[in-house]
Amino acid sequence: MHTRQDGFSLIELMIVVVIVAILALIAVPSYTSHIAKTRTRGAMADLSSLTLAMESYYQLNLKYPSGNTTTTSATQQLFGSPSSWAPAQQSYFTYTASFDSTGYTLSASGIANTSLAGCTVKLDSSNVKSASGCQVQWE
Repeated sequence: MHTRQDGFSLIELMIVVVIVAILALIAVPSYTSHIAKTRTRGAMADLSSLTLAMESYYQLNLKYPSGNTTTTSATQQLFGSPSSWAPAQQSYFTYTASFDSTGYTLSASGIANTSLAGCTVKLDSSNVKSASGCQVQWE
């Protein structure tokens, strides 16, 4: 008499493990890429918001703020404290501003040792937009 056992065999379990591993190999890089693109688009929105703050400053003072900045906090201080501009992606990007006689250039650079290192997006006072080293471009 042959007894019947219920359950899964080791081979069946290993096949399921292999299928799950293959799905994970596909899903994780795709998810990571999606997160990087989303954060870059957030930085682009932050620069657009900063442009509005710059133009508002210009309307009130008939000049742009002076002095180049090299950190996000210094860029925020251009508008006084508390700042009217708060970037949503400051954990992943460093926001800087540079000024010349005709306007300004704003940039967001990915922070080193993050998935966004090497990504830089720029926006200037003439609304010229650029992105380099990023997975997405300005639209």
